[in-house]
Amino acid sequence: MKRFSACFAVGLAMSSTASAAEDPVFSGPQLGEKATSFKSLEIVGNAGKEHDIIKENDGKPTVLVFVHGLERSMLPLMRVVDSYGDKFKDKLQTEYVFLAEDQVGGMQRFSRALNSIKLKGRSTLSTDGIEGPGNYGLNKECLLTILTTKDNRVHANFALVQPGIADGGAVLAEVAKLVGDKNPPTTEQLKADADKRYQMARRGKGRMDRNKKMIRGKQQNNFPGAVPTDGTLVGLLRQFIRKENDEKRIDEVLKQVRAHIDGNADLKKQAIDGWTRILHFGDRYGTDYAREKGKALLKKLKANN
Repeated sequence: MKRFSACFAVGLAMSSTASAAEDPVFSGPQLGEKATSFKSLEIVGNAGKEHDIIKENDGKPTVLVFVHGLERSMLPLMRVVDSYGDKFKDKLQTEYVFLAEDQVGGMQRFSRALNSIKLKGRSTLSTDGIEGPGNYGLNKECLLTILTTKDNRVHANFALVQPGIADGGAVLAEVAKLVGDKNPPTTEQLKADADKRYQMARRGKGRMDRNKKMIRGKQQNNFPGAVPTDGTLVGLLRQFIRKENDEKRIDEVLKQVRAHIDGNADLKKQAIDGWTRILHFGDRYGTDYAREKGKALLKKLKANN
Protein backbone atom coordinates (compact mmCIF):
# COMPACT_ATOMS: atom_id res chain seq x y z
CA MET A 1 0.00 0.00 0.00
CA LYS A 2 2.94 2.29 0.76
CA ARG A 3 4.42 1.76 -2.72
CA PHE A 4 1.04 2.21 -4.41
CA SER A 5 0.50 5.55 -2.62
CA ALA A 6 3.97 6.69 -3.61
CA CYS A 7 3.20 6.01 -7.25
CA PHE A 8 0.18 8.30 -7.04
CA ALA A 9 2.31 10.97 -5.40
CA VAL A 10 4.88 10.76 -8.17
CA GLY A 11 2.72 9.98 -11.19
CA LEU A 12 -0.53 11.79 -10.66
CA ALA A 13 -0.07 14.34 -7.89
CA MET A 14 -3.81 14.13 -7.34
CA SER A 15 -4.15 12.83 -3.81
CA SER A 16 -3.24 14.77 -0.69
CA THR A 17 -3.05 11.49 1.17
CA ALA A 18 -0.58 10.11 -1.36
CA SER A 19 1.45 13.31 -1.26
CA ALA A 20 1.94 12.82 2.43
CA ALA A 21 3.16 9.23 2.04
CA GLU A 22 6.51 8.38 3.58
CA ASP A 23 9.57 8.07 1.37
CA PRO A 24 7.95 8.75 -2.03
CA VAL A 25 9.82 7.26 -4.97
CA PHE A 26 10.91 9.59 -7.78
CA SER A 27 12.13 8.53 -11.18
CA GLY A 28 12.18 10.43 -14.45
CA PRO A 29 10.71 13.81 -15.45
CA GLN A 30 7.63 14.82 -13.49
CA LEU A 31 4.16 16.01 -14.48
CA GLY A 32 4.37 18.91 -16.95
CA GLU A 33 8.11 18.61 -17.52
CA LYS A 34 9.56 18.16 -20.98
CA ALA A 35 10.42 14.78 -22.50
CA THR A 36 13.76 15.45 -24.18
CA SER A 37 15.58 13.57 -26.93
CA PHE A 38 17.88 10.61 -26.27
CA LYS A 39 19.44 7.82 -28.35
CA SER A 40 18.64 4.11 -28.21
CA LEU A 41 19.26 1.02 -30.35
CA GLU A 42 16.59 -1.28 -31.75
CA ILE A 43 16.83 -4.72 -30.12
CA VAL A 44 14.74 -6.95 -32.40
CA GLY A 45 13.85 -6.55 -36.05
CA ASN A 46 16.39 -4.11 -37.43
CA ALA A 47 18.74 -4.84 -34.54
CA GLY A 48 21.26 -2.12 -33.74
CA LYS A 49 19.47 0.64 -35.67
CA GLU A 50 19.77 3.91 -33.79
CA HIS A 51 16.60 5.82 -32.86
CA ASP A 52 15.72 9.16 -31.32
CA ILE A 53 12.27 8.18 -30.03
CA ILE A 54 11.21 11.64 -28.93
CA LYS A 55 12.20 13.25 -32.22
CA GLU A 56 10.68 10.47 -34.34
CA ASN A 57 7.34 10.51 -32.52
CA ASP A 58 7.17 14.29 -32.93
CA GLY A 59 4.93 15.01 -29.94
CA LYS A 60 2.46 12.19 -30.62
CA PRO A 61 0.78 10.54 -27.62
CA THR A 62 3.36 8.09 -26.29
CA VAL A 63 3.70 5.56 -23.51
CA LEU A 64 7.40 5.50 -22.61
CA VAL A 65 8.43 2.52 -20.47
CA PHE A 66 11.97 2.44 -19.05
CA VAL A 67 12.94 -1.09 -18.01
CA HIS A 68 15.75 -1.47 -15.47
CA GLY A 69 15.33 -5.22 -15.10
CA LEU A 70 13.01 -8.07 -16.00
CA GLU A 71 11.23 -10.16 -13.39
CA ARG A 72 8.37 -12.60 -13.90
CA SER A 73 6.07 -10.62 -11.59
CA MET A 74 6.20 -7.51 -13.82
CA LEU A 75 5.36 -9.26 -17.10
CA PRO A 76 1.54 -9.19 -16.63
CA LEU A 77 1.63 -5.39 -16.24
CA MET A 78 3.87 -5.01 -19.30
CA ARG A 79 1.56 -7.20 -21.37
CA VAL A 80 -1.50 -5.22 -20.24
CA VAL A 81 0.11 -1.92 -21.25
CA ASP A 82 1.31 -3.47 -24.51
CA SER A 83 -2.10 -4.93 -25.37
CA TYR A 84 -3.85 -1.61 -24.77
CA GLY A 85 -1.21 0.26 -26.76
CA ASP A 86 -1.59 -2.14 -29.67
CA LYS A 87 -5.36 -1.58 -29.67
CA PHE A 88 -4.81 2.16 -30.23
CA LYS A 89 -1.64 1.91 -32.32
CA ASP A 90 -3.07 4.36 -34.87
CA LYS A 91 -3.19 7.03 -32.13
CA LEU A 92 -0.55 5.94 -29.65
CA GLN A 93 3.14 5.06 -29.70
CA THR A 94 4.25 2.39 -27.22
CA GLU A 95 7.99 2.45 -26.55
CA TYR A 96 10.06 0.19 -24.30
CA VAL A 97 13.55 1.41 -23.45
CA PHE A 98 15.71 -1.23 -21.77
CA LEU A 99 18.70 -0.27 -19.62
CA ALA A 100 21.90 -2.28 -19.22
CA GLU A 101 25.45 -1.71 -18.00
CA ASP A 102 26.99 -3.39 -21.03
CA GLN A 103 25.57 -2.60 -24.47
CA VAL A 104 26.58 -5.83 -26.21
CA GLY A 105 25.51 -8.02 -23.30
CA GLY A 106 22.26 -6.08 -22.95
CA MET A 107 21.41 -6.51 -26.63
CA GLN A 108 21.99 -10.24 -26.37
CA ARG A 109 20.14 -10.75 -23.08
CA PHE A 110 17.09 -8.63 -23.88
CA SER A 111 16.84 -10.01 -27.43
CA ARG A 112 16.41 -13.50 -26.06
CA ALA A 113 13.90 -12.32 -23.45
CA LEU A 114 11.84 -10.38 -26.01
CA ASN A 115 11.58 -13.44 -28.23
CA SER A 116 9.64 -14.99 -25.36
CA ILE A 117 7.67 -11.97 -24.14
CA LYS A 118 6.34 -11.07 -27.61
CA LEU A 119 5.75 -7.35 -27.07
CA LYS A 120 3.99 -5.43 -29.86
CA GLY A 121 5.51 -2.04 -28.99
CA ARG A 122 9.00 -1.06 -30.13
CA SER A 123 11.85 -2.20 -27.89
CA THR A 124 15.18 -0.39 -27.82
CA LEU A 125 18.30 -0.33 -25.63
CA SER A 126 19.48 2.98 -24.20
CA THR A 127 22.96 4.00 -25.34
CA ASP A 128 23.49 5.71 -21.96
CA GLY A 129 24.06 2.57 -19.92
CA ILE A 130 22.28 1.39 -16.78
CA GLU A 131 21.45 4.93 -15.61
CA GLY A 132 19.60 5.75 -18.83
CA PRO A 133 19.47 9.23 -20.39
CA GLY A 134 21.27 11.60 -18.04
CA ASN A 135 18.69 14.37 -18.20
CA TYR A 136 15.86 11.98 -17.29
CA GLY A 137 17.02 11.33 -13.74
CA LEU A 138 15.86 7.71 -13.68
CA ASN A 139 15.96 5.81 -10.41
CA LYS A 140 17.55 2.39 -10.89
CA GLU A 141 15.67 1.11 -7.83
CA CYS A 142 12.52 1.29 -9.98
CA LEU A 143 12.23 -1.77 -12.20
CA LEU A 144 9.79 0.20 -14.35
CA THR A 145 9.41 3.92 -14.90
CA ILE A 146 6.33 4.55 -17.04
CA LEU A 147 5.71 7.97 -18.58
CA THR A 148 2.72 9.08 -20.61
CA THR A 149 3.59 12.00 -22.87
CA LYS A 150 1.93 14.24 -25.42
CA ASP A 151 3.40 17.25 -27.22
CA ASN A 152 6.67 16.16 -25.61
CA ARG A 153 5.33 16.93 -22.13
CA VAL A 154 4.87 14.42 -19.32
CA HIS A 155 1.19 13.85 -18.47
CA ALA A 156 1.76 11.11 -15.89
CA ASN A 157 4.70 9.38 -14.21
CA PHE A 158 4.70 5.98 -12.52
CA ALA A 159 7.88 5.10 -10.62
CA LEU A 160 7.43 1.41 -9.79
CA VAL A 161 9.92 -0.35 -7.53
CA GLN A 162 8.05 -3.65 -7.63
CA PRO A 163 5.66 -3.38 -10.60
CA GLY A 164 2.76 -5.78 -10.82
CA ILE A 165 -0.71 -6.16 -12.26
CA ALA A 166 -2.14 -4.18 -9.31
CA ASP A 167 -0.64 -1.05 -10.88
CA GLY A 168 -2.47 -1.67 -14.15
CA GLY A 169 -5.67 0.22 -13.38
CA ALA A 170 -3.93 3.51 -12.56
CA VAL A 171 -1.57 3.25 -15.54
CA LEU A 172 -4.33 2.43 -18.03
CA ALA A 173 -6.51 5.26 -16.77
CA GLU A 174 -3.76 7.74 -17.70
CA VAL A 175 -3.04 6.08 -21.05
CA ALA A 176 -6.76 6.20 -21.88
CA LYS A 177 -6.70 9.99 -21.45
CA LEU A 178 -4.08 10.28 -24.19
CA VAL A 179 -6.26 8.51 -26.76
CA GLY A 180 -9.62 9.88 -25.61
CA ASP A 181 -10.96 6.52 -24.50
CA LYS A 182 -13.76 7.29 -22.04
CA ASN A 183 -14.49 3.65 -21.29
CA PRO A 184 -11.16 1.81 -21.05
CA PRO A 185 -11.23 -1.93 -20.34
CA THR A 186 -10.54 -3.14 -16.85
CA THR A 187 -7.16 -4.52 -15.92
CA GLU A 188 -8.71 -7.98 -15.69
CA GLN A 189 -10.09 -7.76 -19.24
CA LEU A 190 -6.78 -6.60 -20.66
CA LYS A 191 -4.82 -9.23 -18.77
CA ALA A 192 -7.05 -11.97 -20.18
CA ASP A 193 -6.61 -10.57 -23.70
CA ALA A 194 -2.84 -10.19 -23.32
CA ASP A 195 -2.48 -13.72 -21.93
CA LYS A 196 -4.50 -15.08 -24.84
CA ARG A 197 -2.29 -13.33 -27.38
CA TYR A 198 0.82 -14.54 -25.61
CA GLN A 199 -0.33 -18.15 -25.64
CA MET A 200 -1.23 -17.92 -29.34
CA ALA A 201 2.20 -16.50 -30.10
CA ARG A 202 3.89 -19.29 -28.13
CA ARG A 203 1.90 -21.95 -29.99
CA GLY A 204 2.88 -20.32 -33.27
CA LYS A 205 6.54 -20.34 -32.28
CA GLY A 206 6.25 -24.00 -31.32
CA ARG A 207 4.92 -24.86 -34.77
CA MET A 208 7.74 -22.88 -36.36
CA ASP A 209 10.37 -24.70 -34.31
CA ARG A 210 8.91 -28.10 -35.20
CA ASN A 211 8.99 -27.23 -38.87
CA LYS A 212 12.39 -25.55 -38.90
CA LYS A 213 14.22 -28.49 -40.44
CA MET A 214 11.51 -28.93 -43.05
CA ILE A 215 11.66 -25.22 -43.94
CA ARG A 216 15.41 -25.33 -44.35
CA GLY A 217 15.10 -28.44 -46.46
CA LYS A 218 12.83 -26.58 -48.87
CA GLN A 219 15.13 -23.59 -49.27
CA GLN A 220 16.48 -23.09 -52.75
CA ASN A 221 19.88 -24.66 -53.32
CA ASN A 222 20.85 -22.45 -56.25
CA PHE A 223 23.30 -20.59 -53.99
CA PRO A 224 25.54 -21.75 -51.15
CA GLY A 225 24.51 -21.13 -47.55
CA ALA A 226 21.04 -20.02 -46.44
CA VAL A 227 19.15 -17.04 -45.04
CA PRO A 228 19.03 -17.24 -41.19
CA THR A 229 15.66 -17.94 -39.57
CA ASP A 230 16.58 -16.03 -36.40
CA GLY A 231 15.18 -12.50 -36.59
CA THR A 232 18.09 -10.85 -34.80
CA LEU A 233 20.65 -12.48 -37.08
CA VAL A 234 18.67 -11.40 -40.15
CA GLY A 235 18.68 -7.81 -38.84
CA LEU A 236 22.42 -7.88 -38.20
CA LEU A 237 23.09 -9.39 -41.62
CA ARG A 238 21.10 -6.60 -43.26
CA GLN A 239 23.14 -4.01 -41.39
CA PHE A 240 26.39 -5.74 -42.36
CA ILE A 241 25.73 -5.47 -46.11
CA ARG A 242 24.97 -1.72 -46.18
CA LYS A 243 27.23 0.11 -48.59
CA GLU A 244 27.29 3.26 -46.43
CA ASN A 245 28.82 1.49 -43.39
CA ASP A 246 32.17 2.72 -42.14
CA GLU A 247 34.74 0.38 -40.58
CA LYS A 248 33.67 1.23 -37.02
CA ARG A 249 30.04 0.32 -37.73
CA ILE A 250 31.02 -2.97 -39.38
CA ASP A 251 33.15 -3.90 -36.36
CA GLU A 252 30.21 -3.10 -34.05
CA VAL A 253 27.84 -5.30 -36.07
CA LEU A 254 30.24 -8.26 -36.07
CA LYS A 255 30.78 -7.82 -32.32
CA GLN A 256 27.01 -8.05 -31.82
CA VAL A 257 26.90 -11.15 -34.04
CA ARG A 258 29.56 -12.91 -31.99
CA ALA A 259 27.80 -12.02 -28.73
CA HIS A 260 24.41 -13.14 -30.04
CA ILE A 261 25.54 -16.57 -31.24
CA ASP A 262 27.95 -17.29 -28.38
CA GLY A 263 27.26 -20.72 -26.89
CA ASN A 264 24.35 -21.49 -29.25
CA ALA A 265 25.18 -24.13 -31.88
CA ASP A 266 22.04 -23.47 -33.91
CA LEU A 267 22.67 -19.71 -34.14
CA LYS A 268 26.29 -20.38 -35.03
CA LYS A 269 25.20 -22.65 -37.90
CA GLN A 270 22.74 -19.97 -39.09
CA ALA A 271 25.52 -17.35 -39.02
CA ILE A 272 27.80 -19.59 -41.09
CA ASP A 273 25.02 -20.16 -43.64
CA GLY A 274 24.10 -16.47 -43.75
CA TRP A 275 27.61 -15.13 -44.28
CA THR A 276 28.37 -17.92 -46.78
CA ARG A 277 25.36 -16.82 -48.83
CA ILE A 278 26.22 -13.10 -48.71
CA LEU A 279 29.93 -13.51 -49.47
CA HIS A 280 29.07 -15.70 -52.46
CA PHE A 281 27.81 -12.56 -54.26
CA GLY A 282 31.13 -10.73 -53.97
CA ASP A 283 30.99 -6.94 -54.24
CA ARG A 284 27.22 -6.94 -54.78
CA TYR A 285 26.73 -6.55 -51.02
CA GLY A 286 28.70 -4.61 -48.43
CA THR A 287 32.01 -2.79 -48.58
CA ASP A 288 35.48 -4.20 -49.24
CA TYR A 289 36.22 -3.96 -45.51
CA ALA A 290 32.97 -5.74 -44.66
CA ARG A 291 33.76 -8.62 -47.01
CA GLU A 292 37.28 -8.92 -45.60
CA LYS A 293 35.97 -9.03 -42.02
CA GLY A 294 33.11 -11.33 -43.03
CA LYS A 295 35.53 -13.85 -44.54
CA ALA A 296 37.61 -13.78 -41.35
CA LEU A 297 34.49 -14.34 -39.23
CA LEU A 298 33.36 -17.21 -41.45
CA LYS A 299 36.78 -18.87 -41.35
CA LYS A 300 36.87 -18.68 -37.56
CA LEU A 301 33.32 -20.01 -37.15
CA LYS A 302 33.99 -22.95 -39.46
CA ALA A 303 37.28 -23.74 -37.72
CA ASN A 304 35.52 -23.94 -34.34
CA ASN A 305 32.45 -25.72 -35.65
